[in-house]
Amino acid sequence: MARYFLFLTTLIYTSCSTQDTSPKIDRMREHSFGKLEDGSEVTQYTLRNANGMVVRLITYGAIITEIQAVDKNGAFKNVIAGSDKLEDYLGRFPSAAVIGRFANRIKEGRFTIDGEAYQVTRNSRGNHIHGGRKGFAKVNWRGEALAPKPDEASVRLTYRSIDGEEGFPGNLDTSVTYTLNDDNELSIHYQAETDTPTVVNLTNHAYFNLADEGGFEDHELWLDADSYTLADQDLIPTGEIASVDGTPFDFTHPMTIGSRVKQVGFPQPQKYDTNFILNDGGQGVALFARVHEPFSGRVMEAFTDQPGVQLFTGNPRGFCLETQHYPDSINHPQFPSPIVRPEKPFTSETIFKFSVR
Repeated sequence: MARYFLFLTTLIYTSCSTQDTSPKIDRMREHSFGKLEDGSEVTQYTLRNANGMVVRLITYGAIITEIQAVDKNGAFKNVIAGSDKLEDYLGRFPSAAVIGRFANRIKEGRFTIDGEAYQVTRNSRGNHIHGGRKGFAKVNWRGEALAPKPDEASVRLTYRSIDGEEGFPGNLDTSVTYTLNDDNELSIHYQAETDTPTVVNLTNHAYFNLADEGGFEDHELWLDADSYTLADQDLIPTGEIASVDGTPFDFTHPMTIGSRVKQVGFPQPQKYDTNFILNDGGQGVALFARVHEPFSGRVMEAFTDQPGVQLFTGNPRGFCLETQHYPDSINHPQFPSPIVRPEKPFTSETIFKFSVR
């Protein structure tokens, strides 16, 4: 009997000690973020990982409203320009939104596919920019929290752009999946399917600032880009490619973003609004940028499979790294093509990874 009691006690102790006693992470929450004028509900999703990092996003514009990243002292701060009020995103260009159907510019809003000419919305000095007057940034997407996994949480947002919307051909079914994992990576996976040949160029227009306080000019930026596209006075590419060597556009060695911005002249004096050609662009998801904020210690690494990235510093709230096809690429046969066909859907992934140093 004594031996049986000892065996039973050992069995119970072993069973209890092998149970998972780690705290459960509330990786996903959703709640109302308000209503639009037409009465449709805007939902906010909160993603959380095991390290305390938090990402919040809403269905309106598929906007990221918050990225809470830790500094070297263990303090968290929102590192993108955002708001906790829906009205702040209405009636103006919403930051950290998904941009489409075509991010950046199309000259005079005109292009041809398979001999068919199209005219899309001209909403910027006679040219097309960022999807038109409304675009993907100002529509309410349909949200779906995906089944959680042991080390990540995901939300999928979907939107159908109908044939002729903003002048673009074809019905386009687009999905954007945001995933936060325990490696402090926020991945953005884009997919788009069409029933007619069309153009697709999707990006996210987030303004980043990794500092605990102050501006972003002292952020150290490294870009894996040896060249960039030359542009005219309307920031439309001329078709020429220029080397960054010896110019204020050279970030192949880490430089602070603000150190040479005053040297930037035509076409946008004293600010960057430049499409960089990524050295590994289009060859698979690859590291293309690293940003270090020395006082907070925060580091952001960026990965993409897109051929280019637009560095934009025209907003004091932060800088943009918009992964993309080149501006006006549909009108330059030598550029990577943005044409999407029914038999070949568009897919792309961009990842932002956060750490401290």
